[in-house]
Amino acid sequence: MNIPATVITAVLCFGITALLGFVAIPALRKLKFGQTILDIGPAWHKSKNGTPTMGGVMFIAGVVISFAAGIAIMWASGAIIMDDVGSQNLAKAISAVVMALMFGFVGFVDDLIKVKKKQNEGLKPMQKIIMQVLIIAAFFTSHVIAGDTSTVINFPFLGQVDFGIFYYIVMGLGILYLVNAVNLTDGIDGLCSSVTLVYCGAYVLICSLVGMGEMGLVAAAAGAGCLGFMVWNLHPAKVMMGDTGSMFLGGIVTAVGIGTGTEFVMVICCAVYIWEALSVMIQMTYYKLTKGKRLFKMTPIHHSFEMSGWKEGKIVMVFSAIELFACVVGVLLQYFGN
Repeated sequence: MNIPATVITAVLCFGITALLGFVAIPALRKLKFGQTILDIGPAWHKSKNGTPTMGGVMFIAGVVISFAAGIAIMWASGAIIMDDVGSQNLAKAISAVVMALMFGFVGFVDDLIKVKKKQNEGLKPMQKIIMQVLIIAAFFTSHVIAGDTSTVINFPFLGQVDFGIFYYIVMGLGILYLVNAVNLTDGIDGLCSSVTLVYCGAYVLICSLVGMGEMGLVAAAAGAGCLGFMVWNLHPAKVMMGDTGSMFLGGIVTAVGIGTGTEFVMVICCAVYIWEALSVMIQMTYYKLTKGKRLFKMTPIHHSFEMSGWKEGKIVMVFSAIELFACVVGVLLQYFGN
């Protein structure tokens, strides 16, 4: 890993994202791109109604610019060697950013429909899924074109399993699940950005362990972008990332994990996201089986803690601590298990 390039990338992305708040937030207010709050949510969330949304454009711009700068620094210093491995690593890092941008675009369209119609429903679920599946197919195609045809998943301490063609089905469904899980995690001020900051920090280390400095720049930029966004997004939030931001981050989370060939470790490090989405699935299943009863007070699960009296700041701290524990386990598995 090229430490100077990684540090510069992170610092640059943090600065760009934080400073863009001075421009983006007033612009979003002027455009009347405000968040619409559902009546079924906690009553105190009504105060968030009208808070500027689609703020994810702030860290998206930061990630793209700082990643390009980081790659330029690595290139100028001779850290990028364009042999088979080097060119493949570079292609996969670029593919990660492109996939995230494509998911971010889906989120942008979703947000745009919501703010224009002044409602909390944007794209129809099937419309969203079709667009996401096409993006996932394009992502895997880009890997194959780059020369990465591996269908092997590494299981630390246990060995490798070649899934063959089923790899693309399993991991495709995994991306679909996780991108939407990251989206669900964005339900209270600072939660998605803080959890993703921890995840990206872990993946900077993992990228170093697997010798993929280019992908490390992606993780460093995204993590720093989340930190810069938290300047404006911690409670009480002055801006929300919207689906624009959360789907972009979902793309980063999955592309970095798959691009580094650490799929199993990625699942461990995605503990909070998985828990959030799983709570929704369990709630829906239980509701249907019991004809109207609920297992949790409200899902995603962070809302259940809210309904139990937890403050948003406490939830963010506890969930981030859980994510940190999961990521420490993931990094240790990668370090000792391979």
